[in-house]
Amino acid sequence: MMNNKLKYVVYVVLLITLCSSGLVFAQAPVRTGPASPEEIKKAQTAVEADPNSQSAYKAYIYAMGLNNPLLISQYKVWIKKYPENINIPLAFGTVYYRAEMPQAKEYLLKAAAMEPKNAKVWFMLSADAGMRGQNDLSNEYMKKAALADSSNALYAYGYLTSFKDSDPSKYKQKVFEFVKRFPENERGAQALYWLGEDATDLDERTQYFEDLRKLYPPQKFDWSSSGMIALADIYLQTKPEKAIALINEMGDSQDWKIRKQVAESLIMINKSEQNQNYKDALTELKQVKLPKFNYIDDFIALKKAHLLEKAGYVKTAYDTLAVKFAKLPTDELYAALELYGKKIGKDKKQVDKDIQNIRNNIAVPAYPFELGLYTSNSKLNLNNLKGKVVLLTFWFPGCGPCKEEFPHFQVVIDKFKGENVSYLGINVFPGQDAYVMPFMKNNKYSFIPLRGSTDFAAKYYNVQSEPENFLIDKDGKIVFRNFRINNSNRRTLELMIASLLK
Repeated sequence: MMNNKLKYVVYVVLLITLCSSGLVFAQAPVRTGPASPEEIKKAQTAVEADPNSQSAYKAYIYAMGLNNPLLISQYKVWIKKYPENINIPLAFGTVYYRAEMPQAKEYLLKAAAMEPKNAKVWFMLSADAGMRGQNDLSNEYMKKAALADSSNALYAYGYLTSFKDSDPSKYKQKVFEFVKRFPENERGAQALYWLGEDATDLDERTQYFEDLRKLYPPQKFDWSSSGMIALADIYLQTKPEKAIALINEMGDSQDWKIRKQVAESLIMINKSEQNQNYKDALTELKQVKLPKFNYIDDFIALKKAHLLEKAGYVKTAYDTLAVKFAKLPTDELYAALELYGKKIGKDKKQVDKDIQNIRNNIAVPAYPFELGLYTSNSKLNLNNLKGKVVLLTFWFPGCGPCKEEFPHFQVVIDKFKGENVSYLGINVFPGQDAYVMPFMKNNKYSFIPLRGSTDFAAKYYNVQSEPENFLIDKDGKIVFRNFRINNSNRRTLELMIASLLK
């Protein structure tokens, strides 16, 4: 399973291109109010001097302010005077697009009608449709962009990802066709990276990352370099000698130096274990410090518990795994925990009680907010949900990682229908309010949408980036946080929710 923080770093990279569910916008500052009359007059004069200049229109739009009703009146004057001038709707559509505002659609559609083979316009329309949760339409627009500019790897990649959910087997085939088509482009490395990252079978996963290493040298391609972290961590668990060979190719950054030390330690640990020198193996393992972002946290925890048990410290093995499982549960951790518990005379009921005690000790009260609903003029108070388990996520419609995570949340939440579980989503970006309900309706998501802000999220929940998730127990206390859910760890969310329903 990917370390949660590493998953976030990868998604940050992804935000500058697009996510598999559609495009994400490039955020830009928005002038909500007008500039000085002198600045506005200067900008308008520039437009009238050169009515074909997109940059002049954009300067005027920003000077007027995007929320200025007079701006639309001026647009109508210009488009009536120059009905065939694509630069007018294109400038307006592009500015609203960059500001992540739904007004972009009207102008971009006008531009597309005037110039049907303008790939950039279809690209922006695809992003807008994705923000609204209109995934089929987003894919249709992206296909138009890819056909209009067949040499553009970004557009082609966007169209490629439309097959990911609709036809997974065809998608794998198309990834390798894409790789052959763009052997020297970063998007080819990106496509192979995600094929490996999404694979649940270890052999397939290993093969995809090895293909990535071969076809897109990691010293040249950023996505391949990211993939080598995953491949190195696979090797650390299976063949640490191969990990060292790969690590030696990857340079001398601090993270790779740490991984090399881990690999060398694991080789020594494995030799000591083979010779049944478990205490020596434990001594070496105590020196192991993992990189901040890694895929092997659980592996090391289980390895440590195994060596502790072999060395005769069964209770210590049990205690270390209990703390780990209490914070981020998996079936594998629980199986080992139950095994060690049995060896020290604890049955399943006692194991569960120990875990609950740990969780009770780390739980903290959730800030009892009262926020406006998008579905009515009413507000929702968190205190009114006491007696229910609350899954709370901070998000915004243009957040690619959020859109990636929502389907997995929904699958898990659906399993708890009829239970005392409430699912809340706080939008931290009020500028995208107009996208919230279309996004929910078109995707058929069931979370209760609440009006928030970045300041609120940071001040009361210490949210540093989106998405950030919390699980709150029936008493209004945060028990789980700093978790991310994807196709490989939905079970973790199930376990967390189920534990709080008991």
